[in-house]
Amino acid sequence: MTTALIYLVVMLLVAAVVFLLAAVVFGRGEELAPLPPGSSPTRLPVRDITGEDVQAVKFQLVLRGYKMSEVDWVVRRLGTEIDSLRARVAELEAQRETSR
Repeated sequence: MTTALIYLVVMLLVAAVVFLLAAVVFGRGEELAPLPPGSSPTRLPVRDITGEDVQAVKFQLVLRGYKMSEVDWVVRRLGTEIDSLRARVAELEAQRETSR
């Protein structure tokens, strides 16, 4: 009986040391400080989105990854910007063809 109790205590101590060591080495696993509820780090300019703007986008971390509504918003905005740029390019190419 005493031997089983000693094994249990030693096992609990080893588990506690391993847990504390892992907590110190790996931390909470987050790179960014938590945000206040309801706020979002996701920002894009209203017009003329650049590559730097896209690279600077940060999404709020949630339990299973990134907040889906923010990702969907960014994808919609980028799609709109690309469509706008393609329409402008087509318009300028048509003007160039008619002026020749």
